[in-house]
Amino acid sequence: MAIVLIRAIYWFAQILTMALVVRALLSWFATNPYSAVGKIYQFLTKLTEPIVNPCRQLLYKLNINTGMLDFSVLLAFFLIEIVANLLVKLVLIVL
Repeated sequence: MAIVLIRAIYWFAQILTMALVVRALLSWFATNPYSAVGKIYQFLTKLTEPIVNPCRQLLYKLNINTGMLDFSVLLAFFLIEIVANLLVKLVLIVL
């Protein structure tokens, strides 16, 4: 039971991190919202924005000015990994 739950946590975290990576890469190329790449980018943005936007607001509140670069995706990537590892440790303690 615990192994299935741990695998599900890691699987979900990997899907989210891959979506963040693809979103970051497509942000350089998705200029036309009606193209196939643009539609994929819009979907990934809608999927990951609930995670990225709080990270962006946190960086703004901490007065971390990154100029033209948006490090909120990188922060979200690290936070997903940290939360996934904490959840796995919690599952191992409880079960």
